[in-house]
Amino acid sequence: MTAMIRCAWAKNDLSIKYHDCEWGVPVHDDQILFEFLILEGAQAGLSWDTILAKRPNYRSAFSEWDVEKVAGFSEKRIAKLLENPGIVRNRLKISSAINNARRFIEVQSAAGSFAEFLWDFVNGEPIVNKWKTMRQVPASTKLSDRISAELRSRGFSFVGTTIIYAYMQAVGLVNDHITSCVRHSHASTAKRRRNY
Repeated sequence: MTAMIRCAWAKNDLSIKYHDCEWGVPVHDDQILFEFLILEGAQAGLSWDTILAKRPNYRSAFSEWDVEKVAGFSEKRIAKLLENPGIVRNRLKISSAINNARRFIEVQSAAGSFAEFLWDFVNGEPIVNKWKTMRQVPASTKLSDRISAELRSRGFSFVGTTIIYAYMQAVGLVNDHITSCVRHSHASTAKRRRNY
């Protein structure tokens, strides 16, 4: 029997489930878009496996990703989060999450939804790349540069071009599954399934 081919980074149970059910699948739900914006920022300088392992703790710590609640977090709540071993206890990243929640709401008010704002950058359709190896997959692109610059101009933080390209992959604006991967031809049309 032939082994199932996946992108090389999907190596353990958690990353395989994430790869097979979520990565590269288009997201049009603002709550999930907010979740991944915060998780990708939290991942800066760390491995994605670390964030996946902490994901259930993040969900609980950040009010089930209720953007309105997160936007209202106080200094007392920040202090509590800094004591939470289940998340990345970095004051800058936690403060950024709260700031980004406030900026996220501003974008929703201006654009109708964050999804409308974000998907407008790709004219509503995911970019499906045809990489043969993971080495070909870029860390950033001109488009991630543009989205990053736009978000920074709106006051978002932890949204550098590399973080934003990883975000684009996570929420399906771009399908970077390698062509031999079992998910390449399905990710862009699949229904997203959470794996936690």
